[in-house]
Amino acid sequence: MSLTFLFRTITRGVTKVSICHHVQSLHTGCQLLATEKALLMKLRKSTGYTFINCKKALEKFDNDMAQAETWLHEQAQKEGWSKANKLEGRKAKEGLIGLFIGDKAAVMVEVNCETDFVARNEKFQQLVKDAAFATLAHHRNKTQSHAGYVKSVLAGDELNKLSLDDGASLSDRVALTIGRLGENMSVRRAVTVGVPAEWHIGSYVHGGVSGQTEVAMGRYGSLVVFHGGKEGEREVLGRKLGQHVVGEAPVSLGNMDDLPCGESETRLLPQTFLGDPSRTVAQFLRGQQARVLDFVRFQCGEAEEAK
Repeated sequence: MSLTFLFRTITRGVTKVSICHHVQSLHTGCQLLATEKALLMKLRKSTGYTFINCKKALEKFDNDMAQAETWLHEQAQKEGWSKANKLEGRKAKEGLIGLFIGDKAAVMVEVNCETDFVARNEKFQQLVKDAAFATLAHHRNKTQSHAGYVKSVLAGDELNKLSLDDGASLSDRVALTIGRLGENMSVRRAVTVGVPAEWHIGSYVHGGVSGQTEVAMGRYGSLVVFHGGKEGEREVLGRKLGQHVVGEAPVSLGNMDDLPCGESETRLLPQTFLGDPSRTVAQFLRGQQARVLDFVRFQCGEAEEAK
């Protein structure tokens, strides 16, 4: 005979209500626990903050997701600025180059952190994307009525003032990411180029981060502005030129008729072409019926004087 049956026998008139009430309370409690756990998981996934902080936020706002998320961002922002001030002197020479090609315009940014481990974090990579798109939006706003070739170079102080889609500044987003990941970070530099209809932009990223589609990311990046090229082959041509710029690190363009000056050649056009050592870059371009007009190369963490 079970304990429940004995209890019913002794207090038959009261037990039914008591037992049913007890089971109902357990059931309701389980539902609440399941609901709270689901909210906690959802908030954790959408914000990336710790379970402890997410739980604290949900408790503070009686499981209101919107208020909890806003509060978490505000707290992280405060913590981020505090951490940013504390970590300001620490060297941040790791990070990523982010590169995006749009419609007749392109942007390349360098965002630094302290370790390669953080550079592989998706939140840091989101910061690189934010920096790239904010820079490109700024470029387009400034050059709406300009039909020719436009090239803009921005440094950290100018980049930090740029606005993101949600109204925050880029410096706010940097602080937010510092608050989440706990390393010193900075948006170091960016370049944007806009070309007329008959010009083209080639690009290449080396040491790439897998899974990135919109914004290519890696340790090295290059943009090459060129004219001409054979129909249907311009994308491949732009990539080959970008690979050469990354691999051979030219510092100036030179002229199509310049003669090579040996292994220490730093002008692009007289350099031995990386894709075909039997020719110079100028000779390769003649065969492609193309001409390079400008290029930019970024190497993550390189010294200021190195371009």
